[in-house]
Amino acid sequence: MRPLYAAWMDNWERRLADRDTNRVVRPFEWGLDWLDGCGRNGHPASELADYVASALADTDRFFDHRGSVPFRLQERRLSFPSALTTAYEENNRVHATYFHAAGHRGRAVLVLPQWNADASSHHGLCRLLNVFGLSALRMSLPYHDERKPAHLKRADYNVSSNLGRTIHATRQAVLDARRSLDWLQSQGYERLGILGTSLGSCVAFLAAAHESRLRAAVFNHVSMYFSDVVWSGLSCRHIRPSIEAQVSRDQLRAWWSVISPATYLDRLHGRALESLLVWGRHDSTFLPEYSRQVVEEFQARGYAHEVLEMPCGHYTSGRFPFNWWDGLRMCGFLRRKL
Repeated sequence: MRPLYAAWMDNWERRLADRDTNRVVRPFEWGLDWLDGCGRNGHPASELADYVASALADTDRFFDHRGSVPFRLQERRLSFPSALTTAYEENNRVHATYFHAAGHRGRAVLVLPQWNADASSHHGLCRLLNVFGLSALRMSLPYHDERKPAHLKRADYNVSSNLGRTIHATRQAVLDARRSLDWLQSQGYERLGILGTSLGSCVAFLAAAHESRLRAAVFNHVSMYFSDVVWSGLSCRHIRPSIEAQVSRDQLRAWWSVISPATYLDRLHGRALESLLVWGRHDSTFLPEYSRQVVEEFQARGYAHEVLEMPCGHYTSGRFPFNWWDGLRMCGFLRRKL
């Protein structure tokens, strides 16, 4: 028999998940048209595998964000062109909100919210970072709020049953994050950190693995493989049916390895990066067994890190009192490490 608390938490998680009634079950698509240089030999599985192998052979090139960027700051609103372009003009321009902290001492944090975050999500967290003496830049992920094409109700194009587009969107998010760090550095911030939640946590990890400028990172919800969350997570239950009808779990893990934290763990070796790993004991989206794998890898490799194990789930981590517990711990960690 399940413990009463676990059953209560699971019920709360599902009630919160069921509030979203606009999820769309989309058809499976290989999405090779989203992947530059991807061949067309009539065998999409092998074409996708070849593309991923080529990307993994030189991830510094794959996640290269360099180029002349015309940043524009109006009051607190920063915007600039994305390093990757799409057919959707709205998505090709990155938007971020700047929260300046008096007496910041050159310390700033790039904040990456969760999948389907609205335009004001994480603003409260950024203000809390200000209270802790840290400036913050909250960046919108691809296909979110102002970047969302008019025909979409949700940020479906960021994570979906279109394999190539999901890779492209995640890569775009990483490049956008790195350009955001460029802007922070141009403003005189030398002690840089990153904080990502859920999907934003994955993007933050990929960025951190390629960014020696970062001194501290908070990964708020962690999992080794991007595909495991989509395959097993409550938040993605409308995506899995389309995918599993066409490909296996192992195939999906291999093809999406290029956007999975597990692939880049070696890149943290020898880095002076302090990390906080946050996970929920009752998480129904980033399942606990996958979160524990990340913690165990950090421990085995001797990486500098702290762990916050929350007695809640994925959706409930954003509800009182867990949101305050999580937020205060994350902000305190970043203040100490930056």
